[in-house]
Amino acid sequence: MAMKVYPPEFKADTVGLYLSDPARTYASVAKDLGVNRETLRLWVRQARSAGPAADDAGPAKKAPKGPTASDGALEQENKQLRSRIRELELERDILRRAAKYFAGETNW
Repeated sequence: MAMKVYPPEFKADTVGLYLSDPARTYASVAKDLGVNRETLRLWVRQARSAGPAADDAGPAKKAPKGPTASDGALEQENKQLRSRIRELELERDILRRAAKYFAGETNW
């Protein structure tokens, strides 16, 4: 079986998700995200050893890394996402109507 290569952002988000809720287990987070439990455990161990602040401050107290987006950029992204949601809902409704139509058309 070939090894999967995950982007660093995915790894960081996955580790953050695990660390954000003490009730979550390696297995539950790994299953939700489709990664191996031992892979997640390794990522968490690496993240904890990479920064001493991660152990002392805890996951909830860590500041997000990377540049912060301006309000205008966030508003633009929200507008695009809302538009995409409307488009997907319309497609879903069309498919539902088509499924109803074709289901009613069959006379078994």
